[in-house]
Amino acid sequence: MNDRQRISGVLSPVVTPFTSDLAPDPDRFARQCRWLLSQNVGLAVFGTNSEANSLGVDEKVELLDRLVAAGIDPARMMPGTGCCALTESARLTAHAVKAGCAGVLMLPPFYYKGVSDDGLYRNFAEVIERVGDARLRVYLYHIPPVSQVPITLGLVERLLKAYPAQIAGMKDSSGDWNNTKAFLDAFAPSGFDVFAGSETFLLRTMRNGGRGCISATANVNPGPIAKLYDTWKGAGADAQQARLDEIRGVFAKFPMIPALKAAIAHYGNDPAWRTVRPPLVALSADQSNALVAELDRKQFAMPGL
Repeated sequence: MNDRQRISGVLSPVVTPFTSDLAPDPDRFARQCRWLLSQNVGLAVFGTNSEANSLGVDEKVELLDRLVAAGIDPARMMPGTGCCALTESARLTAHAVKAGCAGVLMLPPFYYKGVSDDGLYRNFAEVIERVGDARLRVYLYHIPPVSQVPITLGLVERLLKAYPAQIAGMKDSSGDWNNTKAFLDAFAPSGFDVFAGSETFLLRTMRNGGRGCISATANVNPGPIAKLYDTWKGAGADAQQARLDEIRGVFAKFPMIPALKAAIAHYGNDPAWRTVRPPLVALSADQSNALVAELDRKQFAMPGL
């Protein structure tokens, strides 16, 4: 592939804070991003765990502008820009490129089910053509448990052939290691960057030529996940992976987005973080107490928050 600057490491689909009237809170958002960067984690803002599809396009544009204005380095960002509407995907993607973001994470249009690879190819190709910027780097977002619109090996192959400079990699949130391994085997040797969708697969991904992970729990456990990325060749890597899996397992017992926000609210002593946009519902007091109690038993911490 071309000699573009490549994104690697651990990225967080940064949770979006809301005010009491459910408006995005750009100041809290910037503070959270600064903390994640201090833990050596990049920023996949407007990802699944950002409640991205509960945000309007104008809200995302404004939040991105506010982050840049607050001094957050856009070169550490991979915003989610994939929407159901082609025009919205193109607008968000172009805005992210102009802001200097290192890449964009692009969902397929996910409302219509059973669409063909040809239709998906036309969608991604049209966005690339409309943006028309040589700086664009697209990371395809494969999350069939949620979108129910898969990204196949054949689609990636076709897009790479047509747009080798723009199609930079993918995030595989299938939850199926065999699927991640298939993409690694097929495309990683040519410089296509595969990110696991969970730190559960981080060590295996790195050992098979991957570029890192983009994971929900990087919102709350960023330092240890980044440490495994940095030291995956070391003797203690398997023990580190087991510890990451243990912490992830605690959060997986609860609805993920409300649980992430409850942890930030507790360990950051900032109850406003508990707010989620409907249709999501915040953890109950009993659920929050159970989450924190189990995390405390496991000596979990969020240093510097």
